[in-house]
Amino acid sequence: MIEEAAKLLARSRFAIAFTGAGISAESGVPTFRGFNGLWKKHRPEELATPEAFQKDPYLVWEFYKWRMDLIKSAKPNRAHYALAELEEMGILKAVITQNVDDLHREAGTRTLIELHGNIFRVRCTSCNYKENLKGSGRLEEFLAEKDLPRCPDCGSLLRPDVVWFGEPLPRRALHEAFRLAERADLVLVIGTSGVVYPAAYIPQIVKETGGKVIEINPDESGITPIADVFLRCPAGEAMEKLMRRVKGLIG
Repeated sequence: MIEEAAKLLARSRFAIAFTGAGISAESGVPTFRGFNGLWKKHRPEELATPEAFQKDPYLVWEFYKWRMDLIKSAKPNRAHYALAELEEMGILKAVITQNVDDLHREAGTRTLIELHGNIFRVRCTSCNYKENLKGSGRLEEFLAEKDLPRCPDCGSLLRPDVVWFGEPLPRRALHEAFRLAERADLVLVIGTSGVVYPAAYIPQIVKETGGKVIEINPDESGITPIADVFLRCPAGEAMEKLMRRVKGLIG
């Protein structure tokens, strides 16, 4: 199966990757729906909805600061670096991710579509202010602050720049993701449950327009029925094997 996946990838003219929480599991970032997923301890409706934020912004910010603190020490793993290398080789044209952990960017991926936002960004609930706390160097200061974070421009509450349950995906990011999916002749689907829509349409679009679907996942998902190749394997292990085969084929 690895050999078949490597041949498809090496021959592709416009490959993209679509990633979910499973790709970051090896980096120590807990998945939301896995065995030790965060929602086993916290119900989504308590923490990740606009209504929850309106009702108890302190609780929501306590959770998101805990997540920021947890994720800030995470490092990209073999799978993140492999995708960045595939892009460098000219095989992969873009990575579309449901993750908010910033690990693709840290690994060196340049063309990155973040469908669900970025946990290290904050935005104002009233005006257009946005800040990347890693980029501005203010992350530690922000995490240590006890008061609710407020916008330096207008004084309104800041919120995490992530997509909450019940909110639409960013229109521009979704449009670009669908445009890439329509062009792609192959999509590498890694570590996603394939049940969160509209993001889960991306592999289906590739399939419907004649492209191939390679799925890497330890368990079957909503994508498995349409996968041309299903590699039942953790992301890092599978990508390491896949890269060796691809380099052998094009070397």
